[in-house]
Amino acid sequence: MRRLRLPLVALSATAVALSASACKQWKAHAADASPMEHDEHGMSASGAQATVRDDTTLPPDAAHALARLTASPRHGEYVMIPTGSDSVRAWVVYPSRSTKAPVVLVVHEIFGLSSWVRAVADQLAAAGYIAIAPDLLYSQHLAGAPDSIPMQAGIDAVSKLNPADVQRQLDATAKYATTLPAALSKYGVVGFCWGGGIAFQHAIHSPTLHAAVVYYGTSPKSTELSTVTAPILGLYGGNDARVVTTIPPADSTMRALHKTFTHTVYDGATHGFLRDQSGGNGANLEATKQAWPSTIAWFRKYLGT
Repeated sequence: MRRLRLPLVALSATAVALSASACKQWKAHAADASPMEHDEHGMSASGAQATVRDDTTLPPDAAHALARLTASPRHGEYVMIPTGSDSVRAWVVYPSRSTKAPVVLVVHEIFGLSSWVRAVADQLAAAGYIAIAPDLLYSQHLAGAPDSIPMQAGIDAVSKLNPADVQRQLDATAKYATTLPAALSKYGVVGFCWGGGIAFQHAIHSPTLHAAVVYYGTSPKSTELSTVTAPILGLYGGNDARVVTTIPPADSTMRALHKTFTHTVYDGATHGFLRDQSGGNGANLEATKQAWPSTIAWFRKYLGT
């Protein structure tokens, strides 16, 4: 694990273009990756498989997400949320508690509202939060949704999304969740890969956001960061230079603006390490063991319990 200091680099013109480019490079990377890295049905190491499956203090990897969801004692359900001109489908999971809970929005990768994303939401609920994951690809009517969207289809779908529509749907999701009878008005956001970039963008967009966690998402342009008010935690794999090289410009700008951006790069871990915990020759699982407790600690600090 290390703090990163790299030379400044130029960023893409728009968030969607950046995200689509990132997904295309991710696809090229996946061709050389372990079978499990973007496959919900395989595992690359039997020892890691047992560890990932059995440690219920961590989110499952993709291969064990559906089983974890099936065994969860928490109540989860699909809801339809009006967002103005349309609606968005979302998966909401409630914690087992007697008091009102803060809310965490979960922003998915290019694979949409998969069982893995829903299992991450369930893990947040296990920590005491109302977790809600909007399906930002719902309007695309993708074949195989929600659990078997092909990578290229996901890349194509996210490249067609309007950034303003994405933020409008996140706003509507946050409003829906924070006005539930069991909810407090505070909310945070966590996102992964494409969703990590969108979570960072939501921190730029929303003045009512209380905390953000960005998992291996590319950073926005430095010129966009002046409106950030929420503290941001960034968690990255060391073997993910495409994303990691976008950290220093954001870090420098956030420091100059006296805003909170804490980031950690996990040596040897790959892009998507939380989803592919058996990859990276053990580094992904080690990164997960450190990153997830940091995530919960961040939300505890800024949202409460």
